[in-house]
Amino acid sequence: MQSRTLSLRSALQFAAMLSAAAAVASALGSYDARLDILAHFAPGYLVIGIAAAVHALLKKPGRAMLLVSALAAVLGAGNLMANEFLRSTGSMAPNGACGQIKIVQFNSQRTNSELSRVVSWLIDQDPDVVTISEARSDLRDTLLARTGWNVAGRKGSLMIFTRHRYIIMRRPPLPPQSELNYANASYPSPGGPIEIVTTHLSWPTSATYASQVRDLKSVVARLPRERMILTGDFNSTPWSGSLRGLDSELGLTRRDRSIATYPASLLGTPWPVPALPIDHVYAGPGWATVSVERGPWLGSDHYPLVVVLAPLHQPGTPGACERGM
Repeated sequence: MQSRTLSLRSALQFAAMLSAAAAVASALGSYDARLDILAHFAPGYLVIGIAAAVHALLKKPGRAMLLVSALAAVLGAGNLMANEFLRSTGSMAPNGACGQIKIVQFNSQRTNSELSRVVSWLIDQDPDVVTISEARSDLRDTLLARTGWNVAGRKGSLMIFTRHRYIIMRRPPLPPQSELNYANASYPSPGGPIEIVTTHLSWPTSATYASQVRDLKSVVARLPRERMILTGDFNSTPWSGSLRGLDSELGLTRRDRSIATYPASLLGTPWPVPALPIDHVYAGPGWATVSVERGPWLGSDHYPLVVVLAPLHQPGTPGACERGM
């Protein structure tokens, strides 16, 4: 029994020291993209640190060194994650606010075999905007046939489904070799045009990730942002320097706060404990947030994200309350 306790303590000691080192190193991720990759696993460092601290407090032999390592891991992870819980997610609006629009962001996964489930759930949601990453033609055709919705980006892997046709599609020019994949269009609403943009960034380990982030900032900067809604699979967590940089430089506010959407499946079966918040919805200063929720498992390796917004300045006749799109 004593040898087993020593083995557990040694393992926790090693894990806590490794977590503390990774957390400290990843704090420099804003200066080195390779170190920033470590920041995505901050919740893991926190869990390991807490487990090691609990074990240290229960077992006297070797307590001091284990407790120091555990506290270093907890503080390092906490430093990475604190901003996500302290930052503003923008203005808030009550459930009954007028002009609401419901947005669903979902990476439906190319290999998803549950498309009928996806289509039925989306229709039941009665959304105003659906943005799909890894979209497929069969999903597109089924949705259009059953709903009468309109689609922008119908031939690509990023699609925007809406009740109304878009007014115009202005695509800011990108460098010839740009790796950024995005779709966008302007839509009518009682309060004026709404610019919808959706994107799918590579994993942060990819050589193209940094250039995609740079080009996304350029696209957003050249479009009207007051009533813009930006969605997508960003493949980046809120505790990473890369996403914190987007948060501060886009001129938009990210409305989700630490809602994990990945992984939703493991080896083809549902996984009920997602750990990584990598799907996000941003909105311009003309919007207030009514609600942000994670949807159910729909056969993909991502969970959907459902965001309801309301315009800050209500148009129309006093007393009238209509949908925003």
